[in-house]
Amino acid sequence: MVKREPAGASALAAGGQAAAATAGVQLSRRRWVVLLLFSSYSLCNGFQWIQYGSINNIFARFYGVSAFAIDWLSMSYMLTYIPLLFPVAWLLDKRGLRLIALVGSALNALGAWVKLGSLKPHLFPITVLGQVICSLSQVFILGMPSRIASVWFGSREVSTACSIAVFGNQLGIATGFLVPPVLVPNVDDAEKLAYHISIMFFMTAGVATALFILVVIVFKEKPLHPPSRAQALIQSRPTQEYSYMQSILRLFRNANFVLLMLTYGLNTGCFYALSTLLNRMVIHHYPREEVNAGRIGLTIILSGMAGALISGVWLDRTKTYKQTTLAVYIMSLVGMIAYTFTLSLGHLWVVFVTAGMLGFFMTGYLPLGFEFAAELTYPESEGTSSGLLNVSAQIFGIAFTIGQGQIMDHFGTKAGNLFLCAFLLLGTIMTAFIKADLRRQQANLGNEQTDVSRDIH
Repeated sequence: MVKREPAGASALAAGGQAAAATAGVQLSRRRWVVLLLFSSYSLCNGFQWIQYGSINNIFARFYGVSAFAIDWLSMSYMLTYIPLLFPVAWLLDKRGLRLIALVGSALNALGAWVKLGSLKPHLFPITVLGQVICSLSQVFILGMPSRIASVWFGSREVSTACSIAVFGNQLGIATGFLVPPVLVPNVDDAEKLAYHISIMFFMTAGVATALFILVVIVFKEKPLHPPSRAQALIQSRPTQEYSYMQSILRLFRNANFVLLMLTYGLNTGCFYALSTLLNRMVIHHYPREEVNAGRIGLTIILSGMAGALISGVWLDRTKTYKQTTLAVYIMSLVGMIAYTFTLSLGHLWVVFVTAGMLGFFMTGYLPLGFEFAAELTYPESEGTSSGLLNVSAQIFGIAFTIGQGQIMDHFGTKAGNLFLCAFLLLGTIMTAFIKADLRRQQANLGNEQTDVSRDIH
């Protein structure tokens, strides 16, 4: 906690608003509870995104639809995000974290319950409706990690907090790879299959509802005191000084942010395509290995979570955003090349190893992008900057999933993966041109120098 001084005297001594704003910086114990709760309902939503794709062949047979139709259940998450980003980001800025958390967790639970009405082969439209509702929930989730980290956490833990917030969604995807192949075995009897699917849907709905209730009870808008000097300055800014549309225009005029938005979209879009099509790739080379396909997906995500945590701690200690982001991007490309040329060798253990290496860097990149964007765009809203990153990811994700799927159908899995490698190479080159204009760090350092000067005098 920073030593308090008389607000009027410190404001006059330092020139007014900045010194007064930074006088009451203090960390809240509740911050970890809020972060854990957000990560939990984000986990549940991530699980629902990939629960169909991880057993694509089983759901396609149950509902009597094509594999491409099941792919669209995953791509619906990407499609709904694009037009709804700006309204939700505006709500986040105007109404704050609590409302967004309530709506996001409520839609997540509602979508899970709707899916329980689709346990017959002819009710595919109902499962589509449930998935679309869950995809609406995702719009209220994806832009939150960097905002929660900034509003609730101090400058020395903000990157770690953002990584943990992203963890939730990634752990949900990992669970979505692991659990469905276990709960829903590849059986021929439609009634038995419906029974196994119902168990998965009931469990998901129960967990989602419990998390919504916890959000209502526990989730708070913000701590009593700002956790960092940068956040104190933002909170001290008069409301009329902030214009949402002007903020968006400033972001698009920020060349470094635009470059990051494109490179983040390329990397994360490749991850979305790889996750959606993983079952099809593995089953093509290793028939009836649905469980191992799920475990390979699990390996990608868990290794990526380790990478994200290490990156977050590293950034909090070193603040080397540009260098770390570029290094991780290069290794994502190397991992994708290794995965591409080992998938068809006939040895599953080799695929596990190369998939783990790919996931460590590709999935570990996700929170890096959020935090680098927050640095490049301070004092703009983290919800807006991370939202634009996610829109880029959804657009590239849809394009890559459709494109890679079509290439796989006509030319094989290796050609489809080389398609992704080409775009990762492009993203690596573009990342090298981003300048490390770390504005948030400059704000924190500037205020620390103001504090030192004030103490001397």
